[in-house]
Amino acid sequence: EVQLQASGGGLVQAGGSLRLSCAYSGFSLDDYAIGWFRQAPGKEREGLLMISSHFGSLDIGDSVKGRFAISSDDAKKKVYLQMNSLKPEDTAVYYCAAGPWLLTTMSPRYDFWGQGTLVTVSS
Repeated sequence: EVQLQASGGGLVQAGGSLRLSCAYSGFSLDDYAIGWFRQAPGKEREGLLMISSHFGSLDIGDSVKGRFAISSDDAKKKVYLQMNSLKPEDTAVYYCAAGPWLLTTMSPRYDFWGQGTLVTVSS
């Protein structure tokens, strides 16, 4: 029953903004964390930010350098990624993922993944 679906991608000019949405079902943020990831063509997947009810928002990596922010709406069961000051190097497929926190790794195990949404930033 756990499902995630990312949406909101599109074409945007450098310096512009986009807000991506992750609609989820089958769990709450009291149980699972949700993270945003991206993968550019020919490159490895990289983590961006994550969120849970226990610790709020947290950076996974520092590649977006504070330009992005994660938030949630529990009533709508959605998690958002606000992307500002976009650069051409932000062009990638963006994914949301969910999973439980593991004490062994001090991070979530992302068991469930959405389909992804394409963001293209033109120069």
